[in-house]
Amino acid sequence: MMDSLGGIAHGLSIAASPANLLYCFAGALLGTFVGVLPGVGPLLTIALLLPFTFSLEPTGALIMLAGIYYGAQYGGSTTSILLNMPGETSSVVTCIDGHAMARQGRGGPALAVAAIGSFIAGTLSTGIVAFFAPVLAGVAIRFGPADYFSLMVLGLVGAIVLAQGSFVKALAMIVLGLLFGLVGTDVNSGEQRLTFGIQALADGIGFVPVALGVFGIGEIIRILIGQERDGGQVIPHGSLMPSRQDLRDSSGAIARGSVIGSALGLLPGGGAALAAFASYTVEKKLARDPSRFGRGAIEGVAGPESANNAAAQTSFIPLLTLGLPSNAVMALMIGALMLHGITPGPRIMQAEPDLFWGVVASMWIGNAMLIVLNLPLVGLWVRLLRVPYRFLYPTIVLVSCVGVYGVSNSAFDLVTTAVFGLLGWVLQALRFEPAPLLLGFVLGPMMEENLRRAMILSRGDPTVFLREPISLALLVLTGVLLAAIILPTVRRNRERVFAE
Repeated sequence: MMDSLGGIAHGLSIAASPANLLYCFAGALLGTFVGVLPGVGPLLTIALLLPFTFSLEPTGALIMLAGIYYGAQYGGSTTSILLNMPGETSSVVTCIDGHAMARQGRGGPALAVAAIGSFIAGTLSTGIVAFFAPVLAGVAIRFGPADYFSLMVLGLVGAIVLAQGSFVKALAMIVLGLLFGLVGTDVNSGEQRLTFGIQALADGIGFVPVALGVFGIGEIIRILIGQERDGGQVIPHGSLMPSRQDLRDSSGAIARGSVIGSALGLLPGGGAALAAFASYTVEKKLARDPSRFGRGAIEGVAGPESANNAAAQTSFIPLLTLGLPSNAVMALMIGALMLHGITPGPRIMQAEPDLFWGVVASMWIGNAMLIVLNLPLVGLWVRLLRVPYRFLYPTIVLVSCVGVYGVSNSAFDLVTTAVFGLLGWVLQALRFEPAPLLLGFVLGPMMEENLRRAMILSRGDPTVFLREPISLALLVLTGVLLAAIILPTVRRNRERVFAE
């Protein structure tokens, strides 16, 4: 406890520096902006900014990228409530009751409760990060290569179980990501693998071209081909002051959403979108009159908005302490750290205390900034939706190309980005969720490295994964998850939940 309090005090001194305050504000502002605009989410924005953060200090870069992530959770609520247009995936649920409240002339209270719930959940979940991450890191130091390999297997299986859509398609995306991660030169034998004689692939496929191609260029192609249009009829939000009854009705939902989001943010494959859906389901089950939901129940706004912001922040715990990304955005964060030569894991608090505690402290500061940005500037955010998408996408493509070329000065990476952009569009057209692909791509090389270490230390004995207690426990848990998803009853319930 005292170590955590001391770390928080140190982190506040780091986060409160003028440069880091500026990065935090820029991230929060940009995150709100991308949360408002449909088709431009945190995945695309973080992928775009990865090359440009290379010139920043690692702490400032991660503070800004983190601000974009949880800022997008805030910004998505504005257009969900006023226009019935979710700017971010995690805000889809907010449309159901938030827009119904707006049509009843209660858009202001819905916006206020969403912002208050997000702030409270963000504050509580940041406390969880501050006090529980060091404990988890202390446990993770005891992990050996076999334990890490089993942990990553659990993470990939968790991503499959919690992925939306077909189990087989999610598994295929994981395998495809693992294959892409294996492209390059084998560090032990020096032989080239899966390069097909292309010398530019000898060092492997770059992380930035994959991320920008699949989530950036692919999303732009999907929107343009689908002829999705921005804009809509904006419903005036009126007064932002919620009534006492609104606050009483939403208080329980905010508390429950904070707990649900904090827990699901830790799970492999979890994240803000899953937390929002789970919170809405819980509130509907607990309600005395479930028929109110869908007609403007304020709990249907408070719970999901609290859950998605809490999950966005606790998902940093496995990233910073285990080096394990719990979702696609966290995989991008690992890419950002690796661009700076930092490998996340249990020793990051000792090796990079300024980075760890500075990012944690910046979350509190960022949440306070987001309250100021969201409520008074609602009108400004709504006006941004009037910008035609035909003006946005050329800018995004241009910035993408400049960023990719700036990392390696390689024209081949531009071609790679275009290829993965087409692949991303094809995958989405065929209803393959691309997020597991990125998780497999990031975790594949790390899994191979720990597998080889474990086999070398055990002199080729594969039973080492069953003889190590932590590894055995993780593999048993993996087997339970696989058995659960294969069972027909569980599979039907899972499909029904995602359909809802």
